[in-house]
Amino acid sequence: MEKTNVEKLFDWIDQTSLMIQQNKNEPYLDSLATTLECLFYQDITDDVDDIVAQKIQHALKNLSFHSFETEEIRKAIQLAILKGMKDSTQQQHLMTPETVALLIGYLAEKVTKGHEKLRVFDPACGTGSLLTTIVKQLKQPTEAFGSEVDPTLIKLSLLNANLQKANIEFFHQDSLSPFLLDPVDLVIADLPVGYYPDDIRANDYELSANEGHSYAHHLFIEQSMNYTNDGGYLIFVIPDFLFNSDQADKLHAYLQKNAHIIGVLRLPESAFKSEKSAKSILVLQKKGNQTSSPKQPLLVQLPSLKNAKAMNDILDQMNSWFANYLV
Repeated sequence: MEKTNVEKLFDWIDQTSLMIQQNKNEPYLDSLATTLECLFYQDITDDVDDIVAQKIQHALKNLSFHSFETEEIRKAIQLAILKGMKDSTQQQHLMTPETVALLIGYLAEKVTKGHEKLRVFDPACGTGSLLTTIVKQLKQPTEAFGSEVDPTLIKLSLLNANLQKANIEFFHQDSLSPFLLDPVDLVIADLPVGYYPDDIRANDYELSANEGHSYAHHLFIEQSMNYTNDGGYLIFVIPDFLFNSDQADKLHAYLQKNAHIIGVLRLPESAFKSEKSAKSILVLQKKGNQTSSPKQPLLVQLPSLKNAKAMNDILDQMNSWFANYLV
């Protein structure tokens, strides 16, 4: 069978990354970043030995990179990142599944329908896969921003965006420290789950723990709210236990004061390794002078994402809910 363009480009990226990895004896994701840099500049950008450099130059000449569509580039890079993440044991080195990213894109499109232009921010952008997927789905002219503390992931984010010609500005910093960023219309994030180690910085937040470490996922929600315009929307991938944890009362009170809960979409358990790791999508609107809570929030239990008929039925129901909500 003839290989698709996505497969051809993935093979090229993968083989080049493996060659660099063997030469430099480093993690696959670091070698992948070097490969993507070579692709972007169409030249060798790192210290590799002469034989490897010649092989890469030769491979670049044989690949007509400019003949690939943006979507093919996005998917090929995503496959390579997924491969690298399988080798990585770090929890934050996990990518938002494509189907979940497309669902977030659908929700983002719905809630921002009336906007002529948009400012979008992902404070936990990782490799940029979620952010580039969303920016691609939005119809309006969009200014996009992403933040990530991990040096390898932020490099992959930047190259991912550049190779897709997506105009995104990145912050390489702890996302819970202050940003030089004006408020945005939409925040999207796959929330990092766990404890935040910096207790001193956590004390600046309403959602800091009364004792011990604070939950990073709670602080990310508050930080996101700080950088959202009144009336703006926030769409988060959240752990299912978010509203049942020992610090949940504080979070409930904070959200009641500052936001309207627009909807909760429970992702199918089949999409996760175990019930414990199950997740949902939470849609919030930051309160403003002109805002009000929906009469009935959008509460959805999503079927298996592979069940096309059940998914279409749910999308029809969601479309009619949004038609009433956006009146």
